Amino acid sequence: MKRRTLVAGTAVLAAVAFAGGAYIMNHKRRSELVATEASGDLLLRPHSPILGPEHAPVTIVEFFDPSCEACRAFYPFVKQIMWRFPGQVRVVLRYAALHKGSDEAVKILEAARLQNVFEPVLEALLDAQPAWALHEGPKLDRAWEAAAGAGLDTEQAKRDRNSPGILATLDQDAEDLQALNITKTPTFFVNGKPLVDFGPQGLLKLVQDAVESS
Repeated sequence: MKRRTLVAGTAVLAAVAFAGGAYIMNHKRRSELVATEASGDLLLRPHSPILGPEHAPVTIVEFFDPSCEACRAFYPFVKQIMWRFPGQVRVVLRYAALHKGSDEAVKILEAARLQNVFEPVLEALLDAQPAWALHEGPKLDRAWEAAAGAGLDTEQAKRDRNSPGILATLDQDAEDLQALNITKTPTFFVNGKPLVDFGPQGLLKLVQDAVESS
């Protein structure tokens, strides 16, 4: 409960920061993607984790790095969008392990998925991100501690983290990242359309348009 409160509680602060321009994204850019629909084969893979109804008519694909501060700030907005359109929106997470140590954080998440604690561990890693995803170098022992606090059996997870399935997921997502020329996180697509007007309101508008036309 405390973890969910902390993550949800960042929404108001992040909203003020985004709206006022005080929150400085680590990329400072609008989407560099052309406004054309991306290939579904590159965006959607059967191995990707899904938040929300599996067969929802609107799909947000987020290329996501667990170490990314902007990804952490966007998470409450993405959850709010799902709550605003109940049953109509799902989120497909694609991994973009662009920061040092992010590949290990992804392995933690994938091991958590095997134990059916993916979402609690995801939220725990985001809550603890300032403690482990440090600019001078990641402190991954703290990431493991946060995951353990969310219910992860870390002994089993450490045995699973280099399994062929988890390594194949990392490799496939890295290949798709390169094929789509994605170099920043978060990068969003909604039903195949890239988010060009980068920001929470732009994402909400793109989702709302997709819901209305679905």
